[in-house]
Amino acid sequence: MPQPSRFAPDMLALLRGVSRSFYVSIRLLPAPLRRPIAVAYLLARACDTVADTAELATAPRREMLETLAAAIEGRVAAQDAAAQAERFAPLQHDPKERALIESFGQCLQWLQALEPEDRDDVRGVLRSIARGQALDIERFAPDLPLRALATAQELDEYTYLVAGCVGEFWTDLCFRHLPAFADRPRQEMRELGRAYGMGLQLVNIVRDAGEDLALGRCYFPADELAAIGVDPVGLKDDPARLGEVWARWHAQAGRQVALGMRYADAVASRRVRAASAMPALLAARTLALLGETGPQRAPQKVKVPRREVRAMMARLAWTLAGRAPMQALYARLVVPGPRGGWDNPAP
Repeated sequence: MPQPSRFAPDMLALLRGVSRSFYVSIRLLPAPLRRPIAVAYLLARACDTVADTAELATAPRREMLETLAAAIEGRVAAQDAAAQAERFAPLQHDPKERALIESFGQCLQWLQALEPEDRDDVRGVLRSIARGQALDIERFAPDLPLRALATAQELDEYTYLVAGCVGEFWTDLCFRHLPAFADRPRQEMRELGRAYGMGLQLVNIVRDAGEDLALGRCYFPADELAAIGVDPVGLKDDPARLGEVWARWHAQAGRQVALGMRYADAVASRRVRAASAMPALLAARTLALLGETGPQRAPQKVKVPRREVRAMMARLAWTLAGRAPMQALYARLVVPGPRGGWDNPAP
């Protein structure tokens, strides 16, 4: 029989270890939503860890990812996949990611314990995510020279597969578990959720441009780079040459994150509204910080200071995630520079 929708302490510890912003959102959710969303996040993060393990050549990484994906689908025995994952774990230098890989078998047990409809939805969203991760492995093999995605269509496909589908998944769960979830129709909320997820992934791409280039991958479209006379190989030592291409996708991320705030604004439950808005608030502040200097800051990883994250949460709590205060907070966060932060939780 499915277990009740609550956190086990070990699930909570895993979430806290491998997530910063998403952990906050999950904690805000009502009980029926927490477990399926948490399980989906942990399984997706485990697969992502495999896809990003550069110490492994392309073929064994792809095979490992296929094994994990098959176990999630129920086509490979959980104990066999867990044993393979444990052998893979020592390659992880981050102890929290290593702990996640070592707990893959436990994550599969949590998946199996979900209600059937929730389990089907988790498997569906992970199917899309695994496909996006597999494309990443093939496109950016370590034995290939640095290359970029070919076109904006490829970038859109990637951001949908690894994040846009999550917005749809979140929406489907909410409509099933929460009566009167939103004051917009389900299909419109799915479309907003899809764009929101894609925007959050674009924020990661814009923020991590320098790190990705150092790892031999460029998510910015090659045809757009060629139009400004830039070869992806030359970007590794000089990310600032991304110039207007970086700026274009920085702006696109901002537009899609703004749709995320429209999504949150439509949510009826104040708790779910706060959970839905929190990633957009963090993303808006991240984009504002990145906008201060542009791609020349790419080699440095930009993170919203923890004091600002706590202040955002306090502001949402103080105002009970009211729509007008939430939108006012967002409007302030999109302003570049230190004045754009929100260090005072008082209204």
